[in-house]
Amino acid sequence: MMQDLSRFYLPENFRGRPAWFVQLWWLVDAVFFRLSPQFLYRWRRFLLTLFGAKIGKNVLIRPSARITYPWKVTIGDYSWIGDDVVLYSLSDIVIGKHAVISQKSYLCAGSHNYTQSTFPMVEKATIIIGDEVWLATDVFVAPGISIGDGCVVGARSSVFKDLPANMVCLGSPARVIKERHVEL
Repeated sequence: MMQDLSRFYLPENFRGRPAWFVQLWWLVDAVFFRLSPQFLYRWRRFLLTLFGAKIGKNVLIRPSARITYPWKVTIGDYSWIGDDVVLYSLSDIVIGKHAVISQKSYLCAGSHNYTQSTFPMVEKATIIIGDEVWLATDVFVAPGISIGDGCVVGARSSVFKDLPANMVCLGSPARVIKERHVEL
């Protein structure tokens, strides 16, 4: 058998918190986070930090953003998390300062090892988004990826390999197109 899901199991403490705490977050997320008016950024930051997220000052997170496990998320000062962004934080997700994660982007910090019949979770899949990065709309970032400071990733790109700092990248898979220059 190539894939025997009857033998699948989650590693001990995989979620990083007890089951009741995870369920409580999902309830708070559904009722208090997602239903909050758009302008209540401070409220959403408060809820996330209450559940263990490390959130910098003046971070803007839209109410439609989905964050699986806040205690595995770090977001630097002045960063923006857009509408319908998914931070699938099965492992840690670290987002730097002044970074923009645009609408419908999906940061996937978890996967399965398909080479084993038990289909186990991949446990070391941290995503690191550097300072001053811009992920344009609908960017997919795979588990374990690092995107260098100042990098721009074009709309609808898929990132399966680390991307260097201060470059404009796009495509599926994303590749370097040119250097990023900014007028001051």
